[in-house]
Amino acid sequence: MKRFSLFLSLFFLSTSIYSQRNNTKISNLQNFDQKKIHFGYYIGLNNYNYKLDYLNNPNSNERINIENSFGFSVGLIGDLKLRKNLNLRFEPGLKTNKLNVLYPNDEEREIKSTYIQLPLLLKYSAKRYNNIRPYVLGGLSTSFNLSSNQNNPQDNTSNVFRVKTNTFYYELGFGIDFYLQYFKFSPSIRGVFSLKNELIPDNTSTSIYTGNIDKMSARAIFINFSFH
Repeated sequence: MKRFSLFLSLFFLSTSIYSQRNNTKISNLQNFDQKKIHFGYYIGLNNYNYKLDYLNNPNSNERINIENSFGFSVGLIGDLKLRKNLNLRFEPGLKTNKLNVLYPNDEEREIKSTYIQLPLLLKYSAKRYNNIRPYVLGGLSTSFNLSSNQNNPQDNTSNVFRVKTNTFYYELGFGIDFYLQYFKFSPSIRGVFSLKNELIPDNTSTSIYTGNIDKMSARAIFINFSFH
């Protein structure tokens, strides 16, 4: 969370500095928003975690802890103008990450994930002010985890932590469009929340690793830098 707070602070600082420098009547890319369809790409960071719901409420010494880290994201953007301030966006992308699951008995499992993420989003933009235009966006997405181990017959007794390959999410976020001389630059922050239980239980219901887990749902934060 400290690293995320740092990135969040840098995000707002950069947008604040740019907005002060951009307080000018010179308008870049004046006809950009008149396009019916345009394309772009993004690069960014992601931070995945899991929300755990238990069958029986364990005490603090029995809870499973998840140690997360930042991963890398890259993808494409297809944008369709629906109305003056409303756009439909498709943002297929590749996301990589790694988590460590820490058990009370001091055992540890590593979850390496490579996601193909397919979001379909609505973007609502505020009125443009000089070369700045803030926006909010939200929608649904699905992902395919290429490292899920879903079909692996082994489980945690063999050091294999299994999660489902496919899941669905809802996404909510905000960002700012900066109209530069030759292209549009858009930093954004987005929360992503799984709608499914992603855990594949161990082969025995009394497993000390998954036996007390009722549901495990992914939560993620995306920090994207888009170029159009």
